[in-house]
Amino acid sequence: MSEKSSIFAAQFEKPHMKHTILYVAALMLLMSGLAKAEGNGQYVRCIAFYNLENLFDTIHDEGKNDYEYLPDGGMKWTSMRYENKVKNMAYAVSQLGTDYDPRGAACVGVAEVENIGCLYDLCAEANSKHNRRFKPILIEGPDRRGVDVGFLYDTVLFKPSRVAGYELKAHYADGGEIKTRLQLLVSGYLMGDGRPEKIHIIVNHWPSRYGGELSSRPGRDTAAMLCKSICDSIYLKEPKAKIIIMGDLNDDPYNHSCKEVLKARKFREEVEPQGYFNTMWQILDKGTGSLAYNGSWNLFDQIIISEPLMNEKIENGKWTYWKPQIFNKPFLTVQEGKDKGTPLRTHKAGVWQNGYGDHFPTMIYLIRKK
Repeated sequence: MSEKSSIFAAQFEKPHMKHTILYVAALMLLMSGLAKAEGNGQYVRCIAFYNLENLFDTIHDEGKNDYEYLPDGGMKWTSMRYENKVKNMAYAVSQLGTDYDPRGAACVGVAEVENIGCLYDLCAEANSKHNRRFKPILIEGPDRRGVDVGFLYDTVLFKPSRVAGYELKAHYADGGEIKTRLQLLVSGYLMGDGRPEKIHIIVNHWPSRYGGELSSRPGRDTAAMLCKSICDSIYLKEPKAKIIIMGDLNDDPYNHSCKEVLKARKFREEVEPQGYFNTMWQILDKGTGSLAYNGSWNLFDQIIISEPLMNEKIENGKWTYWKPQIFNKPFLTVQEGKDKGTPLRTHKAGVWQNGYGDHFPTMIYLIRKK
């Protein structure tokens, strides 16, 4: 298991554009939201994942295959289009979790990001325009296209203590090396009422299905093995560790990598000590997914939790799993035509739509007694 320990995170300077807050309206929104989120003597925290669908800047990064997303590339990726993409994604990220907490998500794992600069821009936009407090984390990996996974965290609701990146060592059927994204581990403390509690979050973007699901399966199985080994190493030091595995796994919950290798279970009663519960499986069974392909739904954007997080009793005053959600709000969806109800993408068939992404965000909510 290869670990990269370099971390790229930054504190933001003052935003380049001024913004104002209507105090009375914001106070009313806060009181209303807290009544929903924490009205029954409970704190609520949202933990989310979002595939940002090719968040590239307009400048070539040496060694990266980003030519399609340059001003003279196939996508005609101009500064105007990039800025619109950042604005759209920042708005979407700022809305995650607000159904139950007006402060939004405490943590958001992200995928398909070119570099830390793109995350700086996204966080600056969310912070200045939507009253968020995000900081980014990203470690550069060896992906052939130059995309990485990353992590955004609310500086009040989450305090990172350790960051590490793990490189996948796998090969294609023809023997060629798979150059893919790192698995990003962020350990830290979820805050609330002066009682921080440690959790571990692993952000993933497993190898694609290029060439077909069956022929590409070994790459994802190997990625699942790597992810499990990271979890095993955490369990060795913390037998009751609260671990959240999230990401675009390029597989559904019932596929071999998740069900057989990671052994993430559909039903809570099936989960053994130090096992894993797939919070998304039953959602998919009900016909809802995070991305659509050829008229069918998939749920590749999974959030899987460790048994201690699932079974924590709320009366203990510690964080425990409450429920999942697919964030498929109307502003993120196509509103008419044959693709109605599916994600509103940035591009479709090479045509710029000024949309968001080809995946819906997914999230879970944790609760704790006050």
